[in-house]
Amino acid sequence: MLRFLTRRSIGALFTLLIIAVVTFFMFFAVPGDPARLSCGKVCPPESLVLARHNLGLDHPIFVQFVQWLAGIFVGRDYPTLGHCPAPCLGYSFVNKEPVFAAIVDRLPVTISLTIGSAIIFLVFGVGTGVIAGLRQGKPLDKIASVSSLIGASVQIYFIGTLAVYFLVFQWHVVERPRYVPFTENPLEWAYGLLIPWIVLAVIFTANYTRMTRSTMVEQLSEDFVRTARAKGMSNRTVVLRFALRGTLIPIVTIFGIDLATLIGGAIITETTFSLQGIGRLSIAAVVDSDLPMLMATVVLAAAAIVVFNVIVDALYAVIDPRVRLT
Repeated sequence: MLRFLTRRSIGALFTLLIIAVVTFFMFFAVPGDPARLSCGKVCPPESLVLARHNLGLDHPIFVQFVQWLAGIFVGRDYPTLGHCPAPCLGYSFVNKEPVFAAIVDRLPVTISLTIGSAIIFLVFGVGTGVIAGLRQGKPLDKIASVSSLIGASVQIYFIGTLAVYFLVFQWHVVERPRYVPFTENPLEWAYGLLIPWIVLAVIFTANYTRMTRSTMVEQLSEDFVRTARAKGMSNRTVVLRFALRGTLIPIVTIFGIDLATLIGGAIITETTFSLQGIGRLSIAAVVDSDLPMLMATVVLAAAAIVVFNVIVDALYAVIDPRVRLT
């Protein structure tokens, strides 16, 4: 296991390096001069030269990339902007602050949104899928299948807007979604994110229900399950010890991808509910042409996907002893 994790970690770092190189050089392929954007609408030539020098854009592209990469580990000094401590992902010429500081400020919102919704859709999606698989062809199975089909068909911005309109403005069941730090008030933290959690859970639960149900039906027809039943094991033992463990393999795979995607920025969800997370930060970076911020959010999303893929690969052997990591 240790050798496998070491090899996969090295591969993940190499993958992140490639992503960083591609993203950085795409930064220069985007039309527009970052120095001119940072200089403002009225920018004399001498101010433009100073802005390019402050941002380090007066060096060759390769040198700029080495400086950017080194800044992640040891920090970076800007001539008039000051020191950007490690990990330094650049300097936002729109917000006038280090990119990493802006990401850290927004990250708790995205993580809170991800954790709460993930717990809900994982528990309800897997639970409903298991029950539907055990009741194959019965009314409960048909209800779960129809519900999951409907849930997978709707979009976050549609159901989210309806949820806010009815639950907040019409029925006054809950207040408008907002973020309260968990350390300040855990109850207010959960209450403010309840609607986004439910909306995300509705969308993702449908996929997990369908995946779990189809995999459970397949596992129940396997020879080792029939053998376990033939030996007189209880149905609960057969389901939990044998069928469910095989069912969790594809669930863990898609869960790792979904979790990484949400942490990378639930753009539509945060925009729908006006939550100031990583998703809204990346949207603002696109609108303001804040290329250093946009590049950092892309690298963050890629890093989340790569890291969770390594974790998912390691979990395979924990869930199913038949899987061997070499």
